[in-house]
Amino acid sequence: MTIAARYTRTAMTLHWVVALLMIVNVGLAWAWPYAADESVRPLINNHKAIGVTVLGLVLLRILWRIGHRPPPMSPDYARWERSLAHVVHVGLYVVMLGMPLTGWIMDSAWEHAAENPMPYFGLFEWPRLSFVMALDPATKKTVHDGFGEAHEILAKFLYLLFALHLAGALKHQFQGHREIQRMLPWGRAPKG
Repeated sequence: MTIAARYTRTAMTLHWVVALLMIVNVGLAWAWPYAADESVRPLINNHKAIGVTVLGLVLLRILWRIGHRPPPMSPDYARWERSLAHVVHVGLYVVMLGMPLTGWIMDSAWEHAAENPMPYFGLFEWPRLSFVMALDPATKKTVHDGFGEAHEILAKFLYLLFALHLAGALKHQFQGHREIQRMLPWGRAPKG
């Protein structure tokens, strides 16, 4: 059995920071329907700020990946496993870009956007998309609702892709490929 090499420390850091931020963001989205009225807006504002952060970090991940090829998968993996892993990774990138973008467009089309600045963790006001805010009210409502629905659909794809990603990593881990160690920033590289 061949054990594949590890990812770079930068790739590992970006992977885990984005994963953690996305888990927190899902938790915030699940929490605000049950939160007290005065807590809802801060939860939503943090959700938006985290989403924008994820967008920036995913763009960095893509730029890093362009210049740094990931380590090859173990040659012991079946062709279908390699293909599925590729599809899941591409799908995750699409979702990690699509969710913040659809959220940003939806938020920019919100009817109360002009009266409610979008704070970035209380540090400064994040700009909304002016071309969306300039739309007439009926079109803005259509854009808001359509991109809101797209945001929710992408969330469902996120859950599915996350489950497949985790299941694949655990499957290979338990088969002795030490797949998880390839993405852990501590410890020594697996011996191949």
